[in-house]
Amino acid sequence: MNGKYVGGFIVIVAAIAGAAIYYLQEYAYYTKAVFQTGREIELTLIESGQPEPILAENIEGIDADSSPLRFRACFHTPMSQAMLSETYQAYQGASPLNAPSWFGCFDAAKIGEALEKGEALAFLSQANIAPEIDRVVAVFPDGRAFAWHQLHPGADQ
Repeated sequence: MNGKYVGGFIVIVAAIAGAAIYYLQEYAYYTKAVFQTGREIELTLIESGQPEPILAENIEGIDADSSPLRFRACFHTPMSQAMLSETYQAYQGASPLNAPSWFGCFDAAKIGEALEKGEALAFLSQANIAPEIDRVVAVFPDGRAFAWHQLHPGADQ
């Protein structure tokens, strides 16, 4: 009978630990992202290499102090892909990271697929927003746009 109690205790502890880990990954630490008025979303100019604010509407974002890679944002821009391509630096190796399931506007799989197919274009928002981390923005032809942080291409080697 002692084995049943020990086994049951292990199962209960494992279930509690699993629930805690899930909560910490999915919900804890996230807060609503704070954007500076007039500088909510920036892209890096080809000419100067400096970030410049772009037109952005309906911005929704999340962030966390626990990791610079937890930033995600969804917004709309009236600027065309053609205009953006001529003015701002493209970003090679853009790979959106998954967002928590409750942040429904950001679907990393669909954004990544659109980037691979060339339907969406990736731009450098700001290099080194944190050490070895860039802010990247992907823009769709209809003006839907998404921002996230990712490691510099090749930084993980």
